[in-house]
Amino acid sequence: MAGLHPDSPTPSPAGTLGRALGGGLVMGSALGVGTELGPVIADALGAGGFVARLIPAALVSAVAVPLVVFALRRRKGSLKDLGFGGAGENLRALLIGAGVVVGSAALVLGAGTAAGLLRWSSPDLGTLAGFVVANGVVALLLEALPEETTLRGYVWTSLRERLGGVGAALGTTAVFLVAPGFSTVVGAATARLLGREAGPVGLAPGGQDPVGYLILLTVFGLMLVTARTAVGRAPLCVSIGAHLAFLTVNRVVYEGGKRGAGWHAELSSPDVELLVLVYLLVAMAAFTVRRRIERRSAGGPDRVLVRSAEGS
Repeated sequence: MAGLHPDSPTPSPAGTLGRALGGGLVMGSALGVGTELGPVIADALGAGGFVARLIPAALVSAVAVPLVVFALRRRKGSLKDLGFGGAGENLRALLIGAGVVVGSAALVLGAGTAAGLLRWSSPDLGTLAGFVVANGVVALLLEALPEETTLRGYVWTSLRERLGGVGAALGTTAVFLVAPGFSTVVGAATARLLGREAGPVGLAPGGQDPVGYLILLTVFGLMLVTARTAVGRAPLCVSIGAHLAFLTVNRVVYEGGKRGAGWHAELSSPDVELLVLVYLLVAMAAFTVRRRIERRSAGGPDRVLVRSAEGS
């Protein structure tokens, strides 16, 4: 982030840490406020179904992204400094991220199916298509866009110049682990202010097993950092696409029955859920290979773009 503007001084270690933690606090606050205030607004408007899910999701992005833009403008920066590009570049990068994750999931879950670990329901293609679109819009606004903008965008670039690639990856992932727990604190406080019953406060949202949740989040976070560094143009959109694909795949495969997705898998045992970690590792390896190929093939102006993406 020190390179946002030629006149910007190199931040002190405390300044770097403050900006990184600030990005996590922004995401946690946005998630806590949006998920508690959104249902109140939806009820006041008499909204239901998709619209009722869309309102809190939109609130999370409406809080998180403008706060990041404000912080960037104070240092004469913009969202492009975080890894966004033009419309065409953003779409291409998003499709790369989504394609790698979907392909990795298909490979691993296909092997699991062949081994008898998963059995699939008969797909209802119309219902499935509707679910993928509706879930995609909500997941983009609730999770993928705000989390990638604040974490793999603002936090990662705040840490990158001072800590290097490995340090920034580990630091960003550490902040990623803290943000959901902080969101439960903000959510509980917001609920009380609104006169609603507060949800549980803890490291994992929704009363999930904290150990399993944090392990999954760690692997997921490292995969997203790897995705964010896989291409030179609009690199942040690769992680947005990967994030969105991960949420979609898991909600269809593992939760499709209760979510009415039109297709789902039945597991031979609860341990089959560990295949999620396997396909995340496969995706991480694929993004690493993609990054190395781009580095080797880059030349002239393209090489500058790759280096710029790695150091932004």
